[in-house]
Amino acid sequence: MDGIAAVASRIVDDLQDRYPNQRKTQRDKLGLLVATMLEVRSANLMDMAAVLPRPIERIDKRSQWIERFMSNDLVDCDAVMAPFAREVLARIASSGERPVLSMDQSQASGKHHMLMVAVRVGNRALPLCWRVRETKGAIGFAVQREVLEAVREMLPEGAVPVLMGDRLYGSADMIALCRAWGWGYRLRLKEALLVLDANGAETTLGECVARGETALTGIALTKKAVPTNVAILQEPGHAEPW
Repeated sequence: MDGIAAVASRIVDDLQDRYPNQRKTQRDKLGLLVATMLEVRSANLMDMAAVLPRPIERIDKRSQWIERFMSNDLVDCDAVMAPFAREVLARIASSGERPVLSMDQSQASGKHHMLMVAVRVGNRALPLCWRVRETKGAIGFAVQREVLEAVREMLPEGAVPVLMGDRLYGSADMIALCRAWGWGYRLRLKEALLVLDANGAETTLGECVARGETALTGIALTKKAVPTNVAILQEPGHAEPW
């Protein structure tokens, strides 16, 4: 337990330096939970509760203590993450690299999904910002934009990231947003998307694939006519083209 307490103390000191406006009670509890998670190497509440250094004998009561803190709406995750995220993004930018951001959605519980934006560091993806919503399907563009706007505030001046995402994010709205911000993007698209050529003739990406086309330049997507370029690659062993 002394090890967890010592690590928690270092985390609390770091949080105080980076986020001095955070309430002390929040900072102390957050430092303790992060140190406990590092000790057990798990986000499972019962695993954490088993070793949580709190003067509570029953594990279920410790678990409740964790749950109460996790459900505290006054804890601003964006504000806590921002100083750490800014440091990582600044290091990437100072090295001359272009920050590569990835957007992905995963199931957090039976009813909830989490939308996360992470930055690539070596072979790892470090989370920067996220949103959790109760949904049965994809989290919509309004929330996608909200997360990206939060990350945009973390970028150092002059940094121009590249956004990566699968077909959940390859929409005309997302491409238009990236273009408006001057961001690069590599987003996978659905075959059913409408394509308008330079003369305004309509087709779909699926039809372009069937015709054997591999590079679409100067085209526009959907009735919103968002300009972009599309590359089509059929990799060996893959049933669907990229």
